[in-house]
Amino acid sequence: SRRYHTRAPISHVDEMLFGSPQKVQFSTNDQNDLMKTPETIRIITKDLIRSLKVPGKDPSGLSVILHPSEMNRIMEESQTLSKQERGAILEAKTKERQKAMDSAEDRKVQIRLADMSRKKNQGLSDLEAEAQQRAQYLLEKANEMRMEQEDEVKKLNTLIVGAQCQAVLDAQIAEKHQIHKELQEEERRLDAMMEVDRRQALEEQDHVNELNKRKRVLGKLHIVKQIQEQLDQRMLQDEVRAQEGEQILKDLEKLQMEELQTLQRRREDQRQLLLEIQKINEQSLRAKECKKEEEKLADLHALEYTRQKMEREAEYEAEQQRIKKEKEKEVAQLRALQERERDHRAEQDELRARRNQEAAEREWRKREKEQARKKVEEQERLKAERQQQIMQKERLLSIEAGRNRAEFERVLRAQQEAIAHEQQRDGMQKRQAMRCGEEIQQQMREREVLILKKRGDLLQESKRIQEESRHHQAQLELMMQRKLRDLKAAGLPDKYCNQVERKARILPPLTH
Repeated sequence: SRRYHTRAPISHVDEMLFGSPQKVQFSTNDQNDLMKTPETIRIITKDLIRSLKVPGKDPSGLSVILHPSEMNRIMEESQTLSKQERGAILEAKTKERQKAMDSAEDRKVQIRLADMSRKKNQGLSDLEAEAQQRAQYLLEKANEMRMEQEDEVKKLNTLIVGAQCQAVLDAQIAEKHQIHKELQEEERRLDAMMEVDRRQALEEQDHVNELNKRKRVLGKLHIVKQIQEQLDQRMLQDEVRAQEGEQILKDLEKLQMEELQTLQRRREDQRQLLLEIQKINEQSLRAKECKKEEEKLADLHALEYTRQKMEREAEYEAEQQRIKKEKEKEVAQLRALQERERDHRAEQDELRARRNQEAAEREWRKREKEQARKKVEEQERLKAERQQQIMQKERLLSIEAGRNRAEFERVLRAQQEAIAHEQQRDGMQKRQAMRCGEEIQQQMREREVLILKKRGDLLQESKRIQEESRHHQAQLELMMQRKLRDLKAAGLPDKYCNQVERKARILPPLTH
C-alpha cells in the first residue's frame, strides 16, 4: 500500500502568487519579431509528432508577473530542507552568534581595562581602597590555591602529611606498649586474686563434702528403717490375701451349686420345647395335606380355563381367515384397476416423449443455422480487423521512422555539445592549473615568512618561560618555608620537621 510522506509540518502559500494580473509590455521590435517568426515547440509522443506555437501574448490576460527577486525568494522559501541542511544552517547561525558574543566580550574587556587604567591614575577613596584590599586578598588566596595544585606543593603536602602520620603512628606505638605493660600488670594482679578465690573455693568444697557425707549416713539409716517397715507391711498383706483366698473358694462353691440348679432348669425347659416342636410338626403335616388338595383343585380349574381359551382362539383364527380372504379379493380388484391406470399413463408418456423429441430436433436445426450465420459474420469481422491492423501497423512504422530520425538528430546535437563542453573544460583545467601553480608559489613565500616569525616567537617564549620558572621556584621556596614554620608551630617534633625539610630539598624540580 502507498504511504503519504510528510514533506513539511506546515504549509504556506505566498500571497504574491495571487496578485493582480499584469500585462506584459513588449517593445515594438519584439512585437515585430514575434509576428515574423513565431516560436514553435515540437512534441513527440508515442503515437504522433506535434508542433506547438508559443503565443506572443497572454491568451487569458490573468497571468501574474513577478520580479526575479520575488521569484527567487519564493523558490528559496518553498524548499524543504533536510535534517543535515537544517543542522548546518543552525550551526552557522550559532557560530555567528558566538562570534558576535566574543566580539562584544572583547569590547567589554577593553572598556574595563580602560576604566581600570583611568582609575589607577586617580586618587582612591576609602571604599575603593577597601575594595582593592579585598581584591588583593582574593588574588593572593587564588594564587595560593593555584600553587597548592602544583606538583611540588602536592609532594610537599604529601611529605608533611606523611610526617604527621609517622608522628601519630609513633605515638600510637608508644601508647600501645604502655597499654600492653599495664595489661600484663593487671593480668598478674588478676591471677593472684584468682588463686585466692581458688583456695577459698577448695575449702568450701571440703566443707560441703563433709556435710554430704553426714547426709549420706543419715540417709542409709533412714532407708534401712523403711525396708523393715515394708517387710512388716508385706507380711500383713500376705495374711490378708490368704483370708481373701478362703472367701473366694467359698464363693466358688456357692456359684457351682447355683450353676447346677440352672442347668437342671434348662434341661426341663428343653424337654418342654421338644414337646411343643412335635405339636408344631404335626400341625404342619396337616397343613401340607390341605395344601395338596387345594393344588389339585387349582390344576383342574387351570385345565378347564386352557380348554376354553383354545376354543376361543380357534374361533378367532377362523374369523381372521374369513377377513383375510375378503381383503385379498379387494386387493385383486385394486391391482387390476392400477394395471389399467398404468397402461394409460404409459401411453400418455410415450406420446409426450415423441412430441418433445420433435421439438428438440426443430430447436437443434434452428441452432445449427444460427451458428453457421454467426460463423460467417465472425469471419467477415476478422477479415476487416486484420485489414485495419495492417493499416495501423504501417502508420506506426511511419511514426517510428520519424521518431528514430528525430532521436538521431537529438543524439547528434548532444554529441556536438558534449565535444564543445569537453574542449571548454580542458581550457578551464589548464587555466586552473596555472592559477594553482602561482598560488602554491605565493603560499611557499608566505610560509617562509611565517617560519621566520615563529622562530622569533619561540625565542621570546623560551625567555618568558625561563623567567616564569625562576619566579615559580621562588614562590615554591617561600611556600615551603611557610609550611615548615606552620608545621613547627603545630607542635610537631623537630625530628619529623627536619626529615620533611630534608626530603623536600631533594625533590626534583618541576619542568615547565
